Amino acid sequence: MAKTVLVTGGAGFIGSHLCERLVKDGHQVICLDNLSAGRLDNIKDFQDKLTFIQGDANNLVDLEPIFKDNKLDAVFHYAAVVGVRRTAENPLEVLDDIKGIRNIFGLALRYGKPKVVFASSSEVYGEPVEIPEKEDGHINPKIPYAVVKLYGEKMVEAYWQKYQLPAVALRFFNVYGPRQESSDYGFVMGIFIKRVLAGQPPMIFGDGSQTRDFVFVDDNIEACVLAWQSEKTNGQVINIGTGKPTTILDLAEAVIEASGQTQIKPEFVPARDDIKHRFPDIAKMQRLLNFRPKVSLKDGLRKTISYYQQN
Repeated sequence: MAKTVLVTGGAGFIGSHLCERLVKDGHQVICLDNLSAGRLDNIKDFQDKLTFIQGDANNLVDLEPIFKDNKLDAVFHYAAVVGVRRTAENPLEVLDDIKGIRNIFGLALRYGKPKVVFASSSEVYGEPVEIPEKEDGHINPKIPYAVVKLYGEKMVEAYWQKYQLPAVALRFFNVYGPRQESSDYGFVMGIFIKRVLAGQPPMIFGDGSQTRDFVFVDDNIEACVLAWQSEKTNGQVINIGTGKPTTILDLAEAVIEASGQTQIKPEFVPARDDIKHRFPDIAKMQRLLNFRPKVSLKDGLRKTISYYQQN
């Protein structure tokens, strides 16, 4: 049955893929984005099949009419200041996103209790104490972005426990794929691909032994949809990843191979203050969603590089 769904940050990287999937599934989709980082180009191929509203989830005046005028079945709250460099340079703007989280939960409670799916982040773990990282394990957010995401998780838990508002928080690990920002304000995957396609070496900080979990965006979106549709996820925080760590050096070499630029070699530069290892325990995801990511890093890279070559 078709549902009415609001996606905040819907013109961003992950949000646009979610909108595309929901449209394909036959749902009525409302995409809210202030276009500070999102781009209309991300939704151009299906914009005529959804309702786009340029607005900010942090502003109640932009958000409340959507709840008031539509009987929403679900709200995917993905709007946020994103990107390692951007969040570091704009800490107060990052903390302002707490307003948006508060707005979403307050309005959801007031207008029919649509299920809220909150996009959290592996950043809430901070420097890991245990590997792989478990949802009920050590939490130590070190940066404003992580503090905001942890706040959202606690709102999920509190509103479910106190008000029975259906909600789930998904801790995203390193999501990659077509439409991901590849500027210096983006993430390592897009930056590596952009440099290699330009004939430049991917720059590695330190020796490249740092590990991350890279999740292709289609797998991430499948998990998001399953989390929305399952009642078992209400009040839960769930890691979304592959459970397979990849070193940054291996990633650089995989990008070089997949792009066919085998004459390029990674460039090593002095190490910076960075988390050494980060990858999740995905047992809870498998148990509650009955899902495991299907796209290998090799196949995901091929699809992503093909996109960048054409755009």
